[in-house]
Amino acid sequence: MTAVQELQQMLFEELELIVRTTTNLLAKVKPEGIEFRPQPNMRTLRELAEHLAAIPAVDLQIVQEHTAEEVRAVEKRFEAMEFAKLGAAMAEGLEPLRQYMTTLPEEDFLHKKTKPFYLEHGTAQAKWLIEIVTHTQHHRGQLFTYLKMQGYDVSMSDLY
Repeated sequence: MTAVQELQQMLFEELELIVRTTTNLLAKVKPEGIEFRPQPNMRTLRELAEHLAAIPAVDLQIVQEHTAEEVRAVEKRFEAMEFAKLGAAMAEGLEPLRQYMTTLPEEDFLHKKTKPFYLEHGTAQAKWLIEIVTHTQHHRGQLFTYLKMQGYDVSMSDLY
């Protein structure tokens, strides 16, 4: 296994952990907690969960330079989804992302830049994958905090 393949494997292991722990956190949410909104200018728990679950599928679309309309169509699928199915949908979205990233030639993974519809500059595929990991980590942390704020029995062990 090459160093690039090892790096990809580690990043996807981290994403698998995030998906698994996100799914477990979502399973703790009671129906009355779904519309919790910590502040008026923040997402509801449902909106946060939809966004978090959509990241692998949506970010793959962005990495592959799909249009804003195409990306929005993927987001809408998650917004229309039953809350209990978000974790499984997140896991399903991870596989096409893994397939895309791990089948790129190493030179492309490290150096090929793609430009999202919302930026003027491109980013290398490896950096995109790191961004996807940090993006999911960030929102999983928000989800954890939303649950803590509502008094759910969650602890750091729910994140590992």
